[in-house]
Amino acid sequence: MSDVNTPAEIDVLRDTLRRYNYHYYVLDEPLVPDAEYDRCYRELERLEQQNPGLISPDSPTQRVGDKPLEKFSQVEHEVPMLSLGNAFDDDDLLSFDRRCHERLELPSDEPLSYACEPKLDGIAVSLLYRAGVLVRGATRGDGNTGEDITVNVRTLPSIPLSLQGAGFPEILEVRGEIYLPQDGFDRMNDEARIQDKKVFVNPRNAAAGSLRQLDPRITASRPLVFCCYSVGLVEGGELPQNHSEILQRLQSWGLRINAESVCVEGIEGCLAYYRKLAERRSMLGYDIDGIVFKIDDISKQKKLGFVSRAPRWAIAYKFPAQEEVTILEGVEFQVGRTGAVTPVARLKPVFVGGVTVSNATLHNFDEIGRLDVRVGDSVVVRRAGDVIPKIVQVVIERRPDNSSAICVPEHCPVCESALERIDGEAVLRCTGGLFCGAQQSEAIKHFSSRRAMDIDGLGDKIVQQLVDAGQVRHVADLYKLNRDQLIALERMGEKSADNLLAAIEASKRTTLPRFLFSLGIREVGEATARNLSSFFGDLNAVMAAEKDSLEQVPDVGPIVAAYVEHFFRAEHNLEVIQALCDSGVVWPVIVTPDRSSQPLLGQTWVVTGTLETLARSDAKQRLQDLGAKVAGTVSAKTTKVVAGPGAGSKLTKAEALGIPVIDERALLVVLAEYE
Repeated sequence: MSDVNTPAEIDVLRDTLRRYNYHYYVLDEPLVPDAEYDRCYRELERLEQQNPGLISPDSPTQRVGDKPLEKFSQVEHEVPMLSLGNAFDDDDLLSFDRRCHERLELPSDEPLSYACEPKLDGIAVSLLYRAGVLVRGATRGDGNTGEDITVNVRTLPSIPLSLQGAGFPEILEVRGEIYLPQDGFDRMNDEARIQDKKVFVNPRNAAAGSLRQLDPRITASRPLVFCCYSVGLVEGGELPQNHSEILQRLQSWGLRINAESVCVEGIEGCLAYYRKLAERRSMLGYDIDGIVFKIDDISKQKKLGFVSRAPRWAIAYKFPAQEEVTILEGVEFQVGRTGAVTPVARLKPVFVGGVTVSNATLHNFDEIGRLDVRVGDSVVVRRAGDVIPKIVQVVIERRPDNSSAICVPEHCPVCESALERIDGEAVLRCTGGLFCGAQQSEAIKHFSSRRAMDIDGLGDKIVQQLVDAGQVRHVADLYKLNRDQLIALERMGEKSADNLLAAIEASKRTTLPRFLFSLGIREVGEATARNLSSFFGDLNAVMAAEKDSLEQVPDVGPIVAAYVEHFFRAEHNLEVIQALCDSGVVWPVIVTPDRSSQPLLGQTWVVTGTLETLARSDAKQRLQDLGAKVAGTVSAKTTKVVAGPGAGSKLTKAEALGIPVIDERALLVVLAEYE
């Protein structure tokens, strides 16, 4: 007899699951991660098993999915597309194997052969071939009725429009998964962000949205992949009597199968395969949420048969959920080595991706705005492999009345310097530069590295000890260290201390390019530091240069010029530079070229295509010697373009902008005239 509250609990769970199904299957906008759905489903399943009289035909446990979309015509599946039972731990899988042995009346020590396949996290589809020609593509829908997506599946390169070879049945229904590889998913979201469009929560959601486009040209533009895992209707021909051999036959006919598919002996082989794939899961390049194990022998499959919605001869062993729901309890702001301020979510601890997670990245403030996330919200947290956990969605319907907005800070939480955001960037940055404590260790490591100031013996561990002890606050403090301070460090003997002090003293005699590189200005590497030094010849001239002047330096574009100008406008950075000079850091005077002997000064040239007489590097250097800036892209500021055979988009853009274009012969004339 059921508890008085059980019918109401069942009704609530059914309504909840129906709502989740509607958003997941129909709207392609999942409200909660799969783990939350699974919990509700298993609880409903448990209550119905305890109270069989309360089971109704329309319960979510009695169906595979939900109603198909109305915007596509409907397709009746001749052979129902059922779902799979799930295993969530080793005991569940061992119980499945034991049931199979019992129903097949086999000794428990006689191993069964199992076909093992990754459970792709995509959209289940059916492809119908007649006489080897693709005539229909359909989604699974509710298992009996799906959606006709023929025009869309025909756009996928991984789906053959006609089978190759011979020997295929007159009618062959191939079943599989359409999914989106991780790199394709990342590209789609990057493009969406650039165009200020909606980004997808996960690859499965993106695949569903791509496949259900009314315009097949949109589907064709998405990098979707089809991978088959079984067959449905088969008429007018025979197939092998083992599942693994059927897959090989499908592959021989031009259909894609998963490269990780194998056949193993016994349930222990299944467990070993599961653990192996679990370790490699994050390296596969596509999402899988478990492993499917099928008895390989088709005759044994037929003997075992089906329950109402799933085969008795197959099971999906699910991986720990990669997405979970938890509460955002607060937000803190961390400052990285480049001064980037990252909002970090403090979460109510939740088990996701195999570990307990209490922190997650929110990336930047644009992402906070896009998610519309607030403190107190229920949020979906995703952790895939070793990737840093991140918030991917807010469960809006659970938002409490007392939720609070996340405020953008105005000052660095470490050094109190002002925070600012450079045009075109989503990241907020601390202006403290060399002065900011959060950037100390990395700034000092870079400053002392071999290609910068080259302080031999100043390793990462020593730097961290000096910073932790408060003996070095910024790079100029290195030149104030004494023998007693160094000897007090862990594992630092007298000889090592003397050697390090000698290396610090020797580093005072450097070059201007090395010094500029050592400051850690964003995007200023060794080559750019050399170009700045050669162009201006003096540190004060570099520090005083405006953005327009900086852009005249070879290989310095608008972005790098902005970074350099920004760095030298920060008062804290100027104080540290002055302290370094006061400590005795010096370099030889640089003789700058006579500007009057550079007739192309102020001009910007672009070299594209193949040059037959000159190497492109030689042409670039000779133009730079004459004062020209040689850029890699064509813009309205370009003075002239040198185009050789094979010139492509740069030549097209130059012609569209009306920029003069010359060939290599004309370039040689220019060089000969001025050199």
